[in-house]
Amino acid sequence: MPHRILVVDDDPHIREVIGFALEKAGMRVTSAKDGGEALALFAREAPDLVVLDVGMPEIDGLEVCRRIRKTSETPILFLSARDEEIDRIIGLEIGGDDYVTKPFSPRELVARVNAILKRAHGSARGEEEAKSLAQGALKMALAEHRATLGDDELALTAIEFEILKTFLARPRQVFTREQILDAAYGGAIHVSDRTIDSHIRNIRAKCAAAGCTGAVETVHGVGFKLGRCEIES
Repeated sequence: MPHRILVVDDDPHIREVIGFALEKAGMRVTSAKDGGEALALFAREAPDLVVLDVGMPEIDGLEVCRRIRKTSETPILFLSARDEEIDRIIGLEIGGDDYVTKPFSPRELVARVNAILKRAHGSARGEEEAKSLAQGALKMALAEHRATLGDDELALTAIEFEILKTFLARPRQVFTREQILDAAYGGAIHVSDRTIDSHIRNIRAKCAAAGCTGAVETVHGVGFKLGRCEIES
């Protein structure tokens, strides 16, 4: 079955360009011209991924993301005409998986969509999908794409799940940002250090909400590693 993609943008030309590129790559595309239509289509179509413009009138992309995240962890790739770092960080921190600025290369956008879908739906290698990982109170069921900390399920995005899986697979290793980038995005896409930091910050916040404030440690001058995955009393 082809992946189902919901493209949301108030510019019909951009919707057409993205739709053409994704369909050429073998995906099925549904499009929406505003936030209200996007939320209705999301509920009806249950897409595998949403390409979501930030700067729309009335209900903007950030608000659409917030509403989707109340009920779903479907991957979201943000589009924005602004390349401000704060916009990128906000988009990722409220639950976006990636962020592309306009003007963009349709080929790059398709590559990013494919990278996110690969992480969200898992590798085709059956033996890897069958694995589960655990450290302390943290457990990850890879085939189910499910992570729990104690009794709480962690609502991780596809990229966050891949990063945490990378840490958990080698709990004593210190990972550089470049290694984390390669694990999360496949290494074929340029992503800034700030983007990786935003994902790490999200993982820490979600673990802290489940009672563990030291799940990911910073090793200054090197990168990050798995911390003590224990529920704190």
